[in-house]
Parts: sequence; structure tokens; C-alpha cells
Amino acid sequence: MGGVDRTETLQAAVAAARSNGTALQIVGAGTKGFLGRPPVGEPLSLMGHAGILSYEPTELVITARSGTPLADVEAALAKHGQMLAFEPPHFGPDATVGGCVASGLSGPRRPYGGAVRDHVLGVRLLNGRGEVLRFGGEVMKNVAGYDLSRLMVGAMGTLGVLLDVSIKVLPRPPVEVTLRQASTAARAIEAMNRWAARPLPLSAAAFDGEHLHVRLSGTDSGVRAARSAIGGEAVEDGDGFWQRLREHRHAFFESPLPLWRLSVPPATPPLELPGKALIDWGGAQRWLLGETPAGQIRAAAAGAGGHATLFRNGDRSGDAFHPLARPVAALHRRLKAAFDPDGLFNRGRLYADL
Repeated sequence: MGGVDRTETLQAAVAAARSNGTALQIVGAGTKGFLGRPPVGEPLSLMGHAGILSYEPTELVITARSGTPLADVEAALAKHGQMLAFEPPHFGPDATVGGCVASGLSGPRRPYGGAVRDHVLGVRLLNGRGEVLRFGGEVMKNVAGYDLSRLMVGAMGTLGVLLDVSIKVLPRPPVEVTLRQASTAARAIEAMNRWAARPLPLSAAAFDGEHLHVRLSGTDSGVRAARSAIGGEAVEDGDGFWQRLREHRHAFFESPLPLWRLSVPPATPPLELPGKALIDWGGAQRWLLGETPAGQIRAAAAGAGGHATLFRNGDRSGDAFHPLARPVAALHRRLKAAFDPDGLFNRGRLYADL
């Protein structure tokens, strides 16, 4: 609990930038600086703005300042047998709560435990006019007005400076087992979708090119029954496997080649694209390594009903995120104008005109 509140200092910095017409680059620990288009502007650091403000285990909610290390939040939750159910990747030891929410990234548990936006209950935000706004709250059921707090998830700081965030947490399952079996991509996708349609305690499913890995989480009896139904050999270091996958320390990611993230319907057959692929999220998230042209990758993803993002490496001078349909792009510009009328924050980070 406690920490330092730098709200007034941040407000003063925003006021000065607005007066001078200076673009601001919102900076936390920098662990996700590779995402999106290259950042521009004077750094506005959130690292000193830290501390857990409230945590009531019985209420399943934690509120922390955006510069709070994600590791501190997870350690506090672990003491009470709780967790962030969306299993956020850190990509570095100093990852912060603000970066977790602004990037909108979720780990292997996402299809079964929900995405980041499903767990954000409220935020306190500093907008481009230097005003401090509060959206949502610290309760599970909050239906008054528009749910603008979740609008900040994945916005990459383009709408304002996240000051505080309230997040729903969940109990950690008492038993977890990871199973592995040799497979092909097509068989793995079919199996993951077939199992997802059954009342099995799935909490992760991924295919690394050789083996299908499945994690079961729940009660001892439930996990034992599911294990018998699914089959496969137990992975001794199951936790380590999913952590390496989440943090991109799996051998698949050890490459200087452009890394693409494709989001497609989970039952989509293997995409006929050159390069090396890894399948996560029960088939819904496809990682692709290779020099395949962006247009070809995005056409394949769109043809399957999904989208593609240049996640790491490669040329970020163009659009790293999938191009928006014209009506959606217009909506994004209107939101940007409402929250940040002078275009101060993370200019061009999502798209060139935002």
C-alpha cells in the first residue's frame, strides 16, 4: 500500500506541453516500447507514480497507480491465493500496471479467464486538457453510462495518461496440470476446439510446431477426470512452459525475423503463409515468424475473419496495427479529439493520424 502520487506534477507537465505545443511520449518501464509505431515526443515518465492504493481480497478488486510494478501487484495477490486471470505478459522485470492496461496484452489464460478489458473496472485518467477524470469504479457491477474505463485498454496511451487502475482479480485454482502430446497443426486446432466445446477445466492450449500443450486448472477431481479424457503425458515444468510462452522466452521467439501476431477465429485451419508458426489461445492467436510481405499476411488474416499486427522487429514506419475500416477510423479520430484535442499524447503510436 502507499507509494507516491505524482498527479499534480503530471498535470503541470501536460499544461506546459499544451501551452508549448509539445508532443508527449508516455513512458513507464519501457518493456513494451517495441509495440506499435515508433514513439515521438518528450518523455513523460510514470515510474514515480506508484503504489497499491487498495486491495480487499474478499472483494476481489485491487487498485494501483499506473507506475506500480506489475510484479508487486502479483506478489500481493499471491499472498491471498489470487491472481490476474488474464495472465499479462511482462516482457521485462519492471513492467507496470499502466503498461499492462495500455497495451491490452493477455497471456495463455485469456480465452478461458478473459482479456484485460474484461477485468478493468475503473480508471483515473489525465486527459489532454490537463483534467483528471474518473471512469468506472471498484465494484463488479457498474452500469451507469458508457464504460469508458475499458476504452483505455489497448489505446497505447493515445487518449490520456492512466493515473490509477482498478482491476478485478480471481482465486488461483487449487490444482493445475499441463499435458503434452505430439500433433500436427491441423489436428491440434481440431482437438483444441473440440475440447473447448466440452465442460473441461481448460486454462491454456497451444501448439508449438511439434507438440500440443494443454493446461487444466480446477479441483483435484475435476482435473483428474479431464486429464483422463484428454490424454497425453504430464509436463514436469508446466508452469515454466506457460511462463516462457507468455514472456516470449520460448525457443520459437528467439529470432531476429519480423514477428507477426494474427488474431483469427479459433477453428480457422492452418494459414497457408510462408514462415514459422506457433498457435496459442486454443487456436485464436497465431504467431508468425518470417519475411512474408505485410499485405499478404493481412489479407490472409482478414480472409479468415481476423486481423494481423506487426508485433516485433520489421519495419514499423508504416502501420504496425491492422488498418482500420473507414467508419472505425473516423470513430477513433473523434475519440482522440474528445480526450486529447491537441494531439499531445503518444502521437502516431497506434496509427499515423492518431
